[in-house]
Parts: sequence; C-alpha cells; structure tokens
Amino acid sequence: MANIILLGPPGAGKGTQAKRLEEARGMVQLSTGDMLREAKTSGTEVGRRAAEVMERGQLVTDDIVIGLIAERLEKGAPGGFIFDGFPRTLPQADALADLLQVKGQALDAVIEMQVDDTSLVARITGRYTCGNCGAVYHDITHPVKVAGICDVCGSHDLRRRADDNEDALKTRLMEYYKKTSPLIGYYYAKGQLSAVDGLADVEAVADAIAKVLDKA
Repeated sequence: MANIILLGPPGAGKGTQAKRLEEARGMVQLSTGDMLREAKTSGTEVGRRAAEVMERGQLVTDDIVIGLIAERLEKGAPGGFIFDGFPRTLPQADALADLLQVKGQALDAVIEMQVDDTSLVARITGRYTCGNCGAVYHDITHPVKVAGICDVCGSHDLRRRADDNEDALKTRLMEYYKKTSPLIGYYYAKGQLSAVDGLADVEAVADAIAKVLDKA
C-alpha cells in the first residue's frame, strides 16, 4: 500500500498511468475534478459547501478540497491513493501533509513525469478521441486505420478538445510552471521526489513508476 502524487504538466500522461496503477495495484485515483463533480450529489456538509461555491461560479477554496479528500481517505483504498491535480501549490502541499499526519498516513512517493515542452506540444496537438468509446488516437503516432472511423467501436464521432491547440497548450504550460513546478523543489528537499521520462512509451513509463513504488 502506498500514497503517491503524480506531478507533470498537462498531457504528460498522469491520467493514463493512474488508471494502470488502479488496475495493477488496487490504488484509488483522487482527481480533484472528479471529487468536485461528485460533491454536488454527495449530501455531505463539505459536499454542500462545494456545490454552493460552484453554483455561484466561484473557485472552490483549499479548505473545501482538503475536506473532500479527508472524506475519501476515511473510506480507505486497498492499494493506497494517487493524488492527481492536488496539490497544485505549496500551501496545498503543506495542507495535504498535515491531513495525512492527522489520518495517521504518509506520502510514500512523489513521481515527476518529466517531458520536453516541444515534444509535448506535438503530442497534444495531434491528439483526438472517440466520443463514443473514449479510444485515444494521434495524427502521427497512432492514427485510425480508416479515416474518420474509430478502430475500436466503429463510431464516426472522432473529436479534438478545444484546448488541444498550440496556443492554448502553451498557456496551460505557463500556468503549470508558475504555480505547480515549485512543488518539484519542495518534494526534492523532503527526499520524496523521483523522476521518470513521461515521453517514453506507456509500458516503459509504467515500469519506471513500478520501480519507484517497489522501493517506497
């Protein structure tokens, strides 16, 4: 059992690796976005607070997010938790450390998925998915076999995210480097940081992450 954080810019493959860890190790991915969506119907006090803030079109505060994480930690996970999208800032990192200490748990590893920005832009801007089954494709590295048709389900509903373009991605990268990249130094100083090549193929990245976890 291990609690880990996956760090890396948009498109580094954190979501893909988190799903593999869930399947292989029984871990549970704690995605801030998913938790906020679930909060609207959870019926808990923290959930109601989150829903009210979102309905007003405001940003959910750190204390609400920490509250949601605390609720989920209470339910446990056989293989531990994967924090994806939280923490994003140094104050959030401190808050998470305090929460885990209160819960009698620890953060076992922080894995930075390192990428080259130029290669990352090429990866993301060529990406598209099937709107029906969710299969992921790429113009160069993994195109559909028949133009306009999903290999998996035969759907013609192939789509690109509106923000999967070069200008939008550069904006997202700048936001990441300004707010989240300081966490790399933070966790390095704590002796918890490990790095893997986020642009390697999916299997190689998974193997590298597994080696980190087996040492944790």
